[in-house]
Amino acid sequence: MAEPVVSLRNVHKAFNLGRPNETEVLHGIDLTLLRGEFCAVMGPSGSGKSTLLNIVGLLDRPSSGSLCIAGAETSTLDEHALTRLRGHNIGFVFQYHNLLAGFSALENVMMPMLGDAGFFKEPMVQRADMLLDSVGLARWRDSRVTELSGGQQQRVAVARSLAMDPPLLLADEPTGNLDTQAADAVFELLRKVNLARGMAILFVTHNPALAGRCDRTIRVVDGRLQA
Repeated sequence: MAEPVVSLRNVHKAFNLGRPNETEVLHGIDLTLLRGEFCAVMGPSGSGKSTLLNIVGLLDRPSSGSLCIAGAETSTLDEHALTRLRGHNIGFVFQYHNLLAGFSALENVMMPMLGDAGFFKEPMVQRADMLLDSVGLARWRDSRVTELSGGQQQRVAVARSLAMDPPLLLADEPTGNLDTQAADAVFELLRKVNLARGMAILFVTHNPALAGRCDRTIRVVDGRLQA
């Protein structure tokens, strides 16, 4: 049986703790995501999807409960350890690709590797080239990302998310700003990555047609999961 990449047990998240305006956004979330599983996350705006993704992505901490990423219990880790765990185990693809506009496609894909090592190494170029080729952008390696279409920019973002070969990819509305054809192409690319690498993917979307092509769909409603 595939091992869990993500495990949440009774996770709560509240903001403004101890203040009159304290608000609990997540209420006892239980979620397990196995290696190789492609899971859609749906729910109305304000339901807690982004908060859930931020917690799974180690960008925020739960107020209570247990969160394990790639077998590591995160509650006792300091910020340095969390950053290292995130950098080596989680890739991100956002609705707004968050690429560095002044840099080429190749340089953008290299950024996670540079950030981890702290200095340039030639194998980084080779890996970035391989990843760009895998997403169909080898001929645009030296193009600035501002010269690429929206769909091509998201492909660069997907390649960048794979730079550290993480077991988990978090995709937050990655097709939300794309036309139907480009959205379908990005989804198919993510599915290809999922199958070829055995990578677990949490795919946040408002598109029921794309969600229906995932392995399963979970719904976040008022801070609770509805399977």
